[in-house]
Amino acid sequence: MKLKIIITSILIPTLILLGGCAIASSAAKVEISCDQFQDSHHSRNEIELGVGDTVTIDLCSNPTTGFQWEENPDISDSTILEQASHEFIPAGTDVPGQAGREVWVFKTLKKGVSTVSFKYSRPWEGGEKGEWTYTLTVTVK
Repeated sequence: MKLKIIITSILIPTLILLGGCAIASSAAKVEISCDQFQDSHHSRNEIELGVGDTVTIDLCSNPTTGFQWEENPDISDSTILEQASHEFIPAGTDVPGQAGREVWVFKTLKKGVSTVSFKYSRPWEGGEKGEWTYTLTVTVK
C-alpha cells in the first residue's frame, strides 16, 4: 500500500509537469539591421513554428529620413497568422538621425503556411515605395 502511495505521489506531479511542457508555446525572433538592408534591399526568411507560438520581427527603421515601415504588413492568410503588436523603439542615444527599430509580434493560430510582407516607403504621394522589403514565410506544424 505504501509503495502505491509513493508511486502515485511521484507519478502524478511528473505527468502534470510533462503535460505543461507539451502545451508550452515557444517564441522565435528575426532581426534585420540597417547594414543588412544596405547590403540587400529585399530580404526573405522562412521559419517553422507550432500552433500558438509567436515570432518577433525586429527591423531597422529611421523615420528622420521620411521612410517608415507599414504599420500593418500584408499577411497572406490571417487564419494562420495574426499580428499581435507593433511598436517603434527609438535609438538608445540622443544623437539626431540615429536609426531605431520597429518591432512586430505575430501569433500562429492553426497549421498551414502564411507569409507576412513588409515595405519600407515614404508614405506620401510621389514618395519612394518599397525601398526596402522583408518577407517571412511561416510554416505552422
